[in-house]
Amino acid sequence: MSRSKRLTDAQRMEIVREAADGVSTSVLAERFGVTPRTVQYTVKSDAERQRDTSVPVLAVSVKVTSEEMEAFDGVLASAGIETRSEGLRRLMQAAGGTFVADAQLAAEMARYRASLNEVGNGVAQIAKQMQKANRAGQGTGPEFSELRLAQMRGLARFILDSADEIDLLVRRRRDAMQLTATAALREFAHAAE
Repeated sequence: MSRSKRLTDAQRMEIVREAADGVSTSVLAERFGVTPRTVQYTVKSDAERQRDTSVPVLAVSVKVTSEEMEAFDGVLASAGIETRSEGLRRLMQAAGGTFVADAQLAAEMARYRASLNEVGNGVAQIAKQMQKANRAGQGTGPEFSELRLAQMRGLARFILDSADEIDLLVRRRRDAMQLTATAALREFAHAAE
């Protein structure tokens, strides 16, 4: 299915709302003139946006010894964390499974992955149109040969696989950071004993 324009913010919100109400991906793709993958990406990116933009509203108060505070400040300084509140927030996020130490890098990688997905979908659509032209007898030149068509498909597959690799890289990095934070939490727990 070809799309001639990008989804507007209003269309994205409508897709997210209707998907939450149980409307299928294929129905939404048909209605908005996009691929099912675009619908899935729209829903997924909205869920990530909501998680990433959550606003802190609760406060935590903890009494510690001066030695514990010195040790905590030392760990924060070695990690490049400027405030105690940010350090505690990161530890809590690690305990909850949402630890992302470098949110800016994660956001950049997510945008890059989204761009690659968009390019890959576009190349796949070009290959589809080339094949359609061949079947209709309109693709008689060398630019519509089976070799060119196979190359276009290969390019689309490469681009989409690259986007998946970036997603995997970000997930692995997040998991490694979570393990590091979990180890730090254990260290703090044992130090308190």
